[in-house]
Amino acid sequence: MLPHPLLLPLRFIPDAVHTELFAQVFNHLLRGQPLAARLPEIDGKCVCIHIRDAATELHFRIEQGRLRPAAPGHADVRISGKVEDYWQLATRREDPDTLFFSRRLCIEGDTATGLHVKNLLDALDYDWESHFRDVLGTSLGAMAFTVIQRVIGQNLATH
Repeated sequence: MLPHPLLLPLRFIPDAVHTELFAQVFNHLLRGQPLAARLPEIDGKCVCIHIRDAATELHFRIEQGRLRPAAPGHADVRISGKVEDYWQLATRREDPDTLFFSRRLCIEGDTATGLHVKNLLDALDYDWESHFRDVLGTSLGAMAFTVIQRVIGQNLATH
């Protein structure tokens, strides 16, 4: 089996670069999503994403409903797994419960915060139309969503 294509950049680009990029992409994609309203519940908490096979650690702090890069060190919650398992989670090819209960992804640290993070992942149903409306405005966002949906030929409402 060939190694996952993300392994090489994860191994050779500094963790701080990955952390900053991930935070910016996550915060952008969070716009217009119901999940954004639940992040303040863990405001001030630090989360570490440890990618074992890449020897990479991404450290974040939840502040004002956004993910912010944090310095390595204390984490309230540490999620560990292989890059392929994170990929399966991100692309929704595996549900979070399967990954956590099979121990492919492991959560350590503050139990309440870890459970909250896992529940956020479980509840993630991405609403592209809401995202387009939040980013581009109601009218332009609805029009862009309709055009993109027609171009790719599938319903994007919650994918």
